[in-house]
Amino acid sequence: MCGISGIIQNTPNYPIRKKLAEMSFAIKHRGPDGADIWLSRNQLVGLAHQRLAIVDLSSKANQPMSDKDQTIFVTFNGEIYNHIKLRRELVKLGHKFSTNHSDTEILVHGYKEWGLNSLVNRLDGMFAFAIWDDKKQILLLARDRIGIKPLYFCSHKGSFRFASEIKAILADTDIPREMDPNSLNHYLSFMVAPAPLTLFKGIYKLPAAHIMQVTVNGKMSAQRYWDTNKISDSETYKKGGIPEKGQETFFIEGIRSRFEKAVQKRLMADVPFGVFLSGGIDSSANVAILSHLMDRPLDTFTVGFSDYTHLNELGYAKQISSKFNTNHHEVLIGETDALNYLSDLFHYQDEPIADWVCVPLHFVSELARKAGIKVIQVGEGSDEQFCGYDSWMRYLRFAKFFWAPYTKTVPASLKSMMTRLTCPFAPSNRGSISQLFEAIHRADKGQNLFFSGANAIWNIHKSRYLNREIFAKKHEYEDLDQANFETAGLASEESGDLISGYYDELYKVYPNCDQLTKMAYCEFKLRLPELLLMRLDKISMSHSIEGRVPFLDQSLVEFTMKIPEEYKVRNGTSKYLLKKAFNDLLPSEVINRKKMGFAAPVSQWLKGEFGSLAYEVVMNSKIHEHGYFNKDYIADRFVQHRAGQDDHSLHLWTIFNLVSWYNHWIN
Repeated sequence: MCGISGIIQNTPNYPIRKKLAEMSFAIKHRGPDGADIWLSRNQLVGLAHQRLAIVDLSSKANQPMSDKDQTIFVTFNGEIYNHIKLRRELVKLGHKFSTNHSDTEILVHGYKEWGLNSLVNRLDGMFAFAIWDDKKQILLLARDRIGIKPLYFCSHKGSFRFASEIKAILADTDIPREMDPNSLNHYLSFMVAPAPLTLFKGIYKLPAAHIMQVTVNGKMSAQRYWDTNKISDSETYKKGGIPEKGQETFFIEGIRSRFEKAVQKRLMADVPFGVFLSGGIDSSANVAILSHLMDRPLDTFTVGFSDYTHLNELGYAKQISSKFNTNHHEVLIGETDALNYLSDLFHYQDEPIADWVCVPLHFVSELARKAGIKVIQVGEGSDEQFCGYDSWMRYLRFAKFFWAPYTKTVPASLKSMMTRLTCPFAPSNRGSISQLFEAIHRADKGQNLFFSGANAIWNIHKSRYLNREIFAKKHEYEDLDQANFETAGLASEESGDLISGYYDELYKVYPNCDQLTKMAYCEFKLRLPELLLMRLDKISMSHSIEGRVPFLDQSLVEFTMKIPEEYKVRNGTSKYLLKKAFNDLLPSEVINRKKMGFAAPVSQWLKGEFGSLAYEVVMNSKIHEHGYFNKDYIADRFVQHRAGQDDHSLHLWTIFNLVSWYNHWIN
């Protein structure tokens, strides 16, 4: 795991080495084990690398790396789990390697042999990398299928820049720092800006499963090389001859075997590694499989809260630790700890990621690093594949008993009237009545029921927080359109139009998919890569720790996306298949416990000193000079929340995160 950056420029006397050094230094935390820069002979192209040495610790594996002919140059962030297999194939084809077992060198020789498109389709791993082809004079960028690793880019005044984090791009003071209003609008819906947007106007992120070519003149051309909708066919197994009675067993065995292989391949490391252990089924399954694969005690790490112990999962974590004889570590945090961390949080996030899990994630990552750990396995991605959220179960019931009959039988004119009559009177909280009114609004607009598991401020509430007239002038994305990026809904005032664009892609291949598959597909497009995986990447890498996610192994994802809803949820039981798959490994108390989720007591903290700080930050920010927000309404939500009259914690945290980012990076 590393930090990568690079520049293509056409400006005379441009100080490219100095600029690259500044970019690379800004993300030194991603790779404190070494740094280097490569420049082309004409000083127009440069690549930089900050190394976190995980595999092949020798200096020969340093980057940027090139072939012996000095025609192909690469800077790489991530891990290629099948690099040994690919190396053997390439050796048989006549390629000679200079490193002992560096997975980076696979990219150099693989690109020369197969080209970029064929190379990325052969790779099994998590990655973001850049290749400079000196003969063709092109820069090639790639991001892994799921979006585990980030990659940002920017074109400005004849120069093209890319980096693992936005702060590297902003290391050049010539880059303008301006907020994109469309991104702000979508951020309030989804707690993060959807790819390829960021909150910074003109700075973009390469979406998951995309490759991009950039010429020396800065012309961009992007292409998606993989998508979950290509393999989402609920009839696949029936066509394959699996009888109805044997399908459940087939699914259970398929999940178990693929997960075991996913965990095993992620043991690839020449440094110490461990597991974040909450005591839930996902992290516990990680520990159970790893413990059977290792010949020494596994290091496990858990975070809890000293002030609000009802959120703690320490007992379950200790139970799993005891069962599998792990070397267990704990850290307890409180409101004061969170307050002291905030300035670092907004720095390392780069752009707002309004997930309060970032706070406990920082402290457990810090705990692991102090214990000498460089690689950590986590349970992200399980809930999205197996319906692990209570909110998802509510959506499924809502879709069946209200949404389906309402959208199919109620005429458009009546839907419009229902919206006018009900939505203005919706409560300002996120309760069930508000959710009903929100569904009525979405049906009237022709939107989908499910936007995201991280849908922070609903349509019915957003107009109360925002001054809509400010968004009348749209910021379009001609550069992204010309580069062939998917831009449906990006410039729309309605975030639901963005979600509709995702569903349209799914329906092209899978028009009759079930509700749960729709939800999972939507999450793989937005929430999973840009919120959940970015919180893991940004926070863990701020401590120079590499996070690995076995539940998001390509083979497992492609397998689970084919499984129909009726098997994933049985008799009102979420994660039904996953629980069956690990029933023999884990205690029944862990298998059947109510999901708590990796959370933080932000609702309670906002009533104390933390809330006072948040109020002052939000109300006194210069962001209000733009006129985006209804400032009085926000102030009143703070008053209501702190008085215990209603819970507005998610709305307030989302806005506080945005304003703090603005104060740190733009103001």
